[in-house]
Amino acid sequence: MKYAFFVGCTTLARLWGYEIATRKTAEKLGVDLVDMPGSGCCGTTYLETLDHITALAIAARNICIAEEMGLDIVTVCNGCTEVLTKANKELKEDPELREKVNEVLAEVGRRFEGTVEVKHILRMLKEDIGLDKIGEAVARPLKGLRVGAHYGCHLLKPSDVMMFDDPEVPTTLDELVNVTGAESIQYPNKLECCTGPIMGVREDVTWAVGLEKVETVEKYADIMVTSCPFCYLTYERCQLVQESSPDVPVVHYPQLLGLALGISYEELGFDNNKIDASAILGFMEE
Repeated sequence: MKYAFFVGCTTLARLWGYEIATRKTAEKLGVDLVDMPGSGCCGTTYLETLDHITALAIAARNICIAEEMGLDIVTVCNGCTEVLTKANKELKEDPELREKVNEVLAEVGRRFEGTVEVKHILRMLKEDIGLDKIGEAVARPLKGLRVGAHYGCHLLKPSDVMMFDDPEVPTTLDELVNVTGAESIQYPNKLECCTGPIMGVREDVTWAVGLEKVETVEKYADIMVTSCPFCYLTYERCQLVQESSPDVPVVHYPQLLGLALGISYEELGFDNNKIDASAILGFMEE
């Protein structure tokens, strides 16, 4: 099983632990994540509001690289997933728009053909590998560990584009947490936005909303698990800027899965996490 791996800017620049954990767990499950030579920014979720054609061209250029590789794309960022999925869908369904974008792409020697799909790693794990196979690979179940799972908005919405899970009552991340032996718990306002996208203009609001959710999770769970770099940064940073931090560990899902698969704590990039998550090790069965 082989995919073109679109890592995304934020993960590459700030969260090397997320990237390395993704690569390690994929390898353990027999998945080959192949680097995309020359790939760049997805274009961001808001660029289309300023210049639709430019936004599509930036996203399409990355998709073209995967087409040339002959591989579907796997992402680890919710925002990148939405941007690439929307562009892929629009350009496949609208021939006139596709030609306009291809005129732009011709300037860099590329052409969008519409031959690949885009999947977030959670979707790939559930749909392509499957919960049963993942469960069979679990070597050290995380029994007794209570997890507050955070999905993030762009993984699920707009639902008519993403076509992934129930946007109001999603289960995929919960199921993937549970297959590790841990328990994904329910908590109030579970689907609330992290407000990371407004960090640049209303940082105080981002930290306040993020902290409120972290403190809610603290009442019900031992750790918080995310599948998006921006959500992760929000929930980690909102604690670090407090005079008295709740110190709720925020963990990338591949890190949690990697531990259950028997990969060492050190190999999964936990050194990159700013809040100590080593308490998880106490839940690992031999």
